[in-house]
Amino acid sequence: MTAEVAAHRDVEARAAGEAVAAIYRAAVPAMRDLPVFNPALDVAAIGFRALDDHAFGVIVTPWFMNLVRLPLDPATAGRSQGEVVTRVLPVGALEFTAGQLDGIGGIESCSLFSPMFDFADQSAAEAAAEAALAAVLEPEQVADETSPSQAPSKMATTLDRRGLLRGAWMERRP
Repeated sequence: MTAEVAAHRDVEARAAGEAVAAIYRAAVPAMRDLPVFNPALDVAAIGFRALDDHAFGVIVTPWFMNLVRLPLDPATAGRSQGEVVTRVLPVGALEFTAGQLDGIGGIESCSLFSPMFDFADQSAAEAAAEAALAAVLEPEQVADETSPSQAPSKMATTLDRRGLLRGAWMERRP
């Protein structure tokens, strides 16, 4: 893939992330009165990029934070709603749950946080999202930046969200 094609795919991925965020922004009024809603937070698409012909990034809402994977070519989406699929990423294998979003189509999500009450403000939530994304996609770099006791295991083949977050974002949390 040429650098020009890769750059174009990243632009597509960022647009896909923003389209997903727009759907969740539209849901904010309906969610506002639920007990899982953190009024200090907004919806944001964090770090979306092309990864294996999919848009990959983090969606932050006032009620959850998820890793999100969706096809850049919607015709390739073929998972059943609720199906759990294991995806191998640089950090190891993570489980994603398939779903459908009106106006988007197929989407896969891996929960990082829900509810979001541990975050005092949007900048803290976005910093955690960026750190989680770095830990998933660049685990060796994150390991180099954290103390040995907090570094994610390079031997791990699977990683749950607690392990991911304990080793990655706790060091950087504001």
